[in-house]
Amino acid sequence: MKKILVVDDELNMRLVLSAMLKKEGYEVATAADGVQALKILKEEGCAAIITDLKMPKLDGMGLLSQVVRDYPATPVIIITAYGTIATAVDALKKGAFDYITKPFDQEELKNLLQKAVRTRTLSEAEVFLSPEEAQTGGIMGSSESMRAVYEAIRQVAPTTTTVLISGETGTGKELIADAIHRNSPRQHNPFVKINCAAIAENLMESEFFGYEKGAFTGASVTKQGKFELAHRGTLFLDEVGELPREMQVKLLRVIQEQEFERVGGLRTIKVDVRLVTATNRNLLEDVKEGRFRADLFYRLNVFPVAIPPLRNRREDILPLAEYFIRKFNKKLGKAVQGMDPLVQEQFLSYDWPGNVRELENLIERLVLVAKTTVITFESLPENLKAAHAAAAPVLPEVPPKPIRDIVKDQKEEIEKQLILKVLEECSGNVTRAAAQMGLSRKGLQLKMIKYRLRK
Repeated sequence: MKKILVVDDELNMRLVLSAMLKKEGYEVATAADGVQALKILKEEGCAAIITDLKMPKLDGMGLLSQVVRDYPATPVIIITAYGTIATAVDALKKGAFDYITKPFDQEELKNLLQKAVRTRTLSEAEVFLSPEEAQTGGIMGSSESMRAVYEAIRQVAPTTTTVLISGETGTGKELIADAIHRNSPRQHNPFVKINCAAIAENLMESEFFGYEKGAFTGASVTKQGKFELAHRGTLFLDEVGELPREMQVKLLRVIQEQEFERVGGLRTIKVDVRLVTATNRNLLEDVKEGRFRADLFYRLNVFPVAIPPLRNRREDILPLAEYFIRKFNKKLGKAVQGMDPLVQEQFLSYDWPGNVRELENLIERLVLVAKTTVITFESLPENLKAAHAAAAPVLPEVPPKPIRDIVKDQKEEIEKQLILKVLEECSGNVTRAAAQMGLSRKGLQLKMIKYRLRK
């Protein structure tokens, strides 16, 4: 989605921005105040918002607070006059993506918007919970591996220890970082995020550390960097493995000294920042191959938190699916009550390479197109149907015995293989395997005797 929502009470500003953005290939929607903007956002959605601060009915700060609460994946860029830069900085601390001052440089705004849209594309499907849910550790999942993650959050959140969150794309690393911040003594101070993969290398230093007026062409005002904005709060560096080597050296110095200079500046600025980082790469392997500095890795990896992929915690799949059904029923105005048993079976057997993000996106699509109150197998995408067909037992061409006996044998073989698979996932723990399959321990033991699966 490349639609940009421009919010400004001045008609001329809306026209100028619309013309500029359309020339860059964006679709543009405009609103004269925050109330109108929220209506457009609810009905049409958008990739990013550019908003003025001073407007009637609902101003830019009011719009920002509602977007951060209800549409946390949507970046908000504040346009402000020079005299209200302090307000714009406050907006950054409350969740704005960035700000730009009037009169603005068109190239600067284009670059900023490209970065905002790219950040949205990289992170829009992460699992977001309400502040109340995150405050109580409400990350979805009750599996043993997720309980270990909750315990790690409980242990490290009250400290200032640096955390490295690792996990495949789509597992919810940003949500874990947010939970650490919300359960820390810094919870009422800024939680500032940087997606290292979304920033051009030549802009990275000014993004991290800010710049002084006149430091380079287009630097018409002094601007604070993300480290400065996160003072006394938490700074979250997502995709930290994408940092170039030169920036790794500068980051190491800030971690060690808790001080830096803005680009073009001479004054040393001291900060108190709690650092949380995340990566989907194997940083230790990158260290061995020379792509990532060993000294920086060990500085970041003080307290590692590994998030398991969804395929390794299958008992969480159906509860997550039910959670997303409720979420998208509310968002899309639908009344889907559940899933067909065949859909549940396929969800449990599918490997979910895109993890929770893939599951969330799929549920949104299925809820949107649902014609009844139940999600049916026919509505599944072709890749899931193909996986189901590939896993289906192959019947003999000429039945050597009655059909009823063949069906019985096939059912028993499927049940046997399922029990073997779950037992393997549970490392042979019969109690856990029985709970995962919805059986009593005694019931599972009887089936293991029947299929000669007891050691």
